[in-house]
Amino acid sequence: MSDLAIIAPANLPSMVDRAAAALLNARSSAEVLEARDMAGAVYDMAKRAARLAKAKDAHDSLIAAAHRAQADALEIEARAKRRLADEYDAAQERGEVAKLGSNQHVAGVPDRNTLPTASDLGLTRKAIHEARQVRDAEAAEPGIVRRALDDRLAAGQEPTRAALREMVTAAAVRGLRPAPAASRRNPLYVPPTAAGSAWTHLYGECRAMLEWATDENVRLALAGRDEREDDQSRNIAAVRSWARKLNDIAEKMDAQEAVV
Repeated sequence: MSDLAIIAPANLPSMVDRAAAALLNARSSAEVLEARDMAGAVYDMAKRAARLAKAKDAHDSLIAAAHRAQADALEIEARAKRRLADEYDAAQERGEVAKLGSNQHVAGVPDRNTLPTASDLGLTRKAIHEARQVRDAEAAEPGIVRRALDDRLAAGQEPTRAALREMVTAAAVRGLRPAPAASRRNPLYVPPTAAGSAWTHLYGECRAMLEWATDENVRLALAGRDEREDDQSRNIAAVRSWARKLNDIAEKMDAQEAVV
């Protein structure tokens, strides 16, 4: 069996789904790291599949499928990096992980009192820096990762880590050091349509809610509702109304898919 058959583009979507599920269900930094590595492995396999397909003069649809898997894997990897950046910074603020210079030896203080470092957690300073850049870029320009990947796909170009890193770095810098409006515009960026923005907002909010709504968080939320002494009827009605609205949206999507 050839390498192309082993890493067939048709097998890649299920690998992407497993990486996405791993990130969605991650409950610790270690599990987020594992999901990031899974997505990275899928990206590498998709990249190899695309190159083998080109070498064998395979149909363009096979190459495009491999590129889509690359893009999806990179998006999952980027989401994992955002979570790692937030969790690492929060751990530093809580004093659970060393900050720059905090582990310097002080006379009379045993070395065993030093805090864990990035390397102790299986991270490099470069990985932390890149994770923070992804987070800052998304904060400055929400959806920049997916847009950058989709732009590459639309142009028939391979969505690579290097290309994504370049776009993310530029967005992060723009967010940290805003320039005059005339020079801040990215010449490669095409503003989304109103419909495109609405869809990005919808699935972004749903993904965020899915990541938050663990059994523990839901249990805490319901316990918090019971702790409140003021009238919660309007808040409860809002939650129920949103649940009904989501169900209505899902039914409309199902109806559209059935027509197609």
